[in-house]
Amino acid sequence: MKLATWNVNGVRARLDRAVGWLERHAPDVVCLQEIKCEDDKFPHAPFEALGYRVVTCGQKGFHGVAIVARGELSDVERGFGDGVEDAQARVVSATFAGVRVVSVYVPNGEAVGTDKYAYKLRWLERLRAWVAPRLASGPPLAIGGDYNVAPADLDVHDPAAWAGKVLCSEAERTALARVIDLGLVDVLRAQHPGEALYTWWDYRMLGFPKNLGMRIDHVLASPALAARVTAAWVDRDERKGALPSDHAPVFVELADG
Repeated sequence: MKLATWNVNGVRARLDRAVGWLERHAPDVVCLQEIKCEDDKFPHAPFEALGYRVVTCGQKGFHGVAIVARGELSDVERGFGDGVEDAQARVVSATFAGVRVVSVYVPNGEAVGTDKYAYKLRWLERLRAWVAPRLASGPPLAIGGDYNVAPADLDVHDPAAWAGKVLCSEAERTALARVIDLGLVDVLRAQHPGEALYTWWDYRMLGFPKNLGMRIDHVLASPALAARVTAAWVDRDERKGALPSDHAPVFVELADG
C-alpha cells in the first residue's frame, strides 16, 4: 500500500496539479488537508475518473479535510464526536484495506499567547483523547496530516530564529508528543533519523529555493502498521513549478499485512 498526506492549500485552485500528481504516483490512499470547500463543492469527477473515491469534511473558504482512496472507504467519521461544539472542519477518518486512515489539519495557532494558540493546544488534547481508545483496540491506525508543529529543532531550518514561536513552541511540541507517546510512530522520522527534512516552505522570501523549511506534515502510525513501513519520503518535486501548494506531500509505503 502506498499512502500519502498533502496539504493541498485549496483543492479547486490546485486541481490540475492534484490530478496530475495522482496519475504520476498512483497512491492507494491520500489524506488531504485545507481543501477549502464545502462537501458539495468538492470536485469529485476528476478523482473518480482516475478510479478514486473521496470522503470529505469540508468548510467554505477555510480548512477542510478529505480522504481519497482507490477502493472502498467504510465507517466514515467526521470530527471527534466528543460533544465539543467546533465549527472548524479539521478531521475525517475512514477504514481502507483494513487500516483506519485519519486526515487531520491541526490549527495553526497564529501566535503564542493568543486565543487561537489556546484553541490549538485544546485541539491537540482532543486529538489525544480521540486516539487513545482507538489505538488500544481497533484496526491499525494511520494519521496523516498537517500538524502545524515541528517536533524538534532538527525539523526547523533555523531553530534559533524560531525558538519559542508558534509551530516550534515548547507547549505545542509537548502537546504533539503527548499524542505520539500514546504509542504512535512518527514514520518519516523513524525512516530518516538525524536527517533534516522539511515539508513546508513559506511562499515569501524565496523560502523554497533557499530551503527555509520546516517539517510540520507527519504520518503517525500504530506500532503494527509502522512495522510494515518499507519507505517514507517527502515529494519535494510537487513543491516546484507553477502555483504549488506551500506544502509538499509525504509518502509512506507499506508491505502487505
